[in-house]
Amino acid sequence: MSRSIDYYFSLHSPWTYLGHATFLEIAKRHGCRIVYRPVPLRAVFDETGGLPLPKRHPVRQRYRLMDLQRWRERRKQPLVLQPKHFPFDPSLADRFLIAIVQGGGDPGLFMGEVMAGVWARDDDMTRPEAIAAVARATGFDAQALAVAAESEAVQRLYEGTIAAAVEAGVFGAPSYVLDGEVFWGQDRLELLDSALASGRAPYRPDSGA
Repeated sequence: MSRSIDYYFSLHSPWTYLGHATFLEIAKRHGCRIVYRPVPLRAVFDETGGLPLPKRHPVRQRYRLMDLQRWRERRKQPLVLQPKHFPFDPSLADRFLIAIVQGGGDPGLFMGEVMAGVWARDDDMTRPEAIAAVARATGFDAQALAVAAESEAVQRLYEGTIAAAVEAGVFGAPSYVLDGEVFWGQDRLELLDSALASGRAPYRPDSGA
């Protein structure tokens, strides 16, 4: 029986962008089903004590820029360190993604292209027409998705990811949850790969000696 991984992410996050292709490859190689869970990250921060980027100490902000350069090189991904249109509100793109899933589609390529728009092409992804263009380019009916994205059902699913994330132990993005074990950050992808390869039992906070 195939295993599933809950993928909690923010399209606003460069770390989600940097790890996305690697995560999709790992999941495919191990035959895992991906449960896509776009999450309003600021709300999760508010619930779990995280700070949005502008409120972090300058030392942390400088380190972030240095680490992004290291991982840009490691993942071999183009990355604009300080995009002109960042920060941006990803909620419309998030709801498009939920609508894709609800319609039985695979949102992986759409998600990757939205993030590449922000982090590689320096596009203004706050514009609804930019989100629609990505939807069309990745093979979806943009008009139908735009309607679905505004529906009460999709709005409710999107808002529900906040409580689901906190209940799962998620406090940042990206987070990959395998059998209840949280792997936070794209720099934990190699550990996720190893856990899948070994088939070991999931670690728990109270399971260590």
